[in-house]
Amino acid sequence: MQAEVKGTTMPILEVSLERGEQVVSTRGELAWMTESIQMSQTMNTGGGGGGFMQGLKRVVGGGGLFLTRYEGPGAITFAAKMPGHIMPVDITPGQAYYVHRHGWLCGTQGITPSVGLQQTFRGGIYGGDGFVLEKLEGQGRAWIELSGELTTYMLPPNQTLLVHPGHIGMFQGSVQFQITRMRGIANAFFGGDGFHLVALTGPGQIWLQSMPLAILAASLAPYLGGGGDSTGKALGAGAAGGIIGDMLRG
Repeated sequence: MQAEVKGTTMPILEVSLERGEQVVSTRGELAWMTESIQMSQTMNTGGGGGGFMQGLKRVVGGGGLFLTRYEGPGAITFAAKMPGHIMPVDITPGQAYYVHRHGWLCGTQGITPSVGLQQTFRGGIYGGDGFVLEKLEGQGRAWIELSGELTTYMLPPNQTLLVHPGHIGMFQGSVQFQITRMRGIANAFFGGDGFHLVALTGPGQIWLQSMPLAILAASLAPYLGGGGDSTGKALGAGAAGGIIGDMLRG
């Protein structure tokens, strides 16, 4: 198997498969492929996790109930949905990575995607998209899509960084993850930068993204107005509402 990331602003991942080699992805990630590629649907990635319950965990984590398996010989291409980066991550047994929802692009057989949840339900209510993450474990290589510019930090033990939930791209499983509330009534009512933040505590490496999809959608919302007449405004508002709704839902 050979894999190459091509491009800069809107990169693609091109994977060449020999006969019998396979990659798996969530539904809808395909950009193009050669006609010799065999495509099928599965609930099992080959990493020891499969079945209906594992599929439900993937759904909660931002994936799909079924996975799409692509088998060679041939070439298949996945494209980034946002300006940013596609990066490979090698996963070994006992080592997990937590990725933002919809961040996992594809992976080799043996990668097991599921859901990683914050410890408290209350934290999930207030934490927004940062609460539900996709957990990748097993053994193999995964490719992750991160939006905007990418910044990495290696946190030593007990060092904590407070991060807006949407800017979390990925972090190692050794990093502790906790929704935290900023104290003070002014923060509660006027804190546009986020009343609830995510406390990431080392040891471990974290990857932060500068342009998460939900924040981009919210920034564009005021500019997605309609036309000059009332009918145009209504149609424009309806279209804008549909676009923003679809973007926020991923």
